[in-house]
Amino acid sequence: MKRLKKIILASVIGLVLIIFMILGIEAIFQRQTAGLIYSNMSNVPPANTVIVLGASVHADGKLSPILQDRVDTAIKLYRSNKVKNFLVTGDHRTEDYNEVAAMVNYLQEKGIDKDLIISDHAGLDTYDSMYRAGKLFGVESAIVVTQKFHLPRTLFIAQNLGLDYRGFTADQRAYQTEYRLKQREKLANLKALWEVLLKKKPRTLQARLH
Repeated sequence: MKRLKKIILASVIGLVLIIFMILGIEAIFQRQTAGLIYSNMSNVPPANTVIVLGASVHADGKLSPILQDRVDTAIKLYRSNKVKNFLVTGDHRTEDYNEVAAMVNYLQEKGIDKDLIISDHAGLDTYDSMYRAGKLFGVESAIVVTQKFHLPRTLFIAQNLGLDYRGFTADQRAYQTEYRLKQREKLANLKALWEVLLKKKPRTLQARLH
């Protein structure tokens, strides 16, 4: 019985330590990137490129609400003369799922010239997207557009890759999956810290454009 109590106590202590570690990493990310995140467009410093991070796309090619808000926000930045061109980066691992093509189509439907759009079809996760934007596509000055909960991790990665990027929040509505995504973000922070410490290389190192 005493042994069982010790095992339970050790398990509880271990769980508490893990929770504190996760919350601590989240706090570090937020503190280090707070000055790089903007929600008021008039305060955003101009940059050459707006980077739009991919998110889920429906089977018919329609953007999910989260992704549509990211792309719409990028268009607003462009029309406010805050950026000159677009880099859309996302998942295109299979022929029947293509976040990037969906974003490009949406941008063109909204009147954005295709010549202003750079497509990265191998932005398979946030780390890969940031690494490839800076190291393969040569984007030196950028505003990254995604939801507020996602920006600290994104900009922490960019900072540690030596990239001078800022972030602009794309939140334009309440999302049905927001709570779940925020919880997943806490675990994704662990992965991001590990990738930064290891100086990980992306799974795809070629500048795949289509």
